[in-house]
Amino acid sequence: MRILLDECLPRRLVRDLNCYSVTTVPRQGWAGRKDSELLALAEGEFDVFVTSDSNLAFQQNLRQVSLIVVVVRAVNSRYETIQPLVPNILHAIASARRGEVVGVG
Repeated sequence: MRILLDECLPRRLVRDLNCYSVTTVPRQGWAGRKDSELLALAEGEFDVFVTSDSNLAFQQNLRQVSLIVVVVRAVNSRYETIQPLVPNILHAIASARRGEVVGVG
């Protein structure tokens, strides 16, 4: 399973999700892209998109996206805040189906 981490999340999460093939939006060269364009690019190459952008579900029609979208809800996007949620993120990835939006945290 291929996972794409949004640029709003700490890069160090790549190591915590290493049981999958994980990369980041900046590593793909997609930093700064609009959400709609980013999701379209991700659909062709990834199975899962992990973000902390809770507005994404309201701004985009995610039901038409053939990705699992995991929205990490935390008080900030610091690694120390999000790292304890990794088991929940992994569970969401393993149990969700394409086209689903799953909130974690």
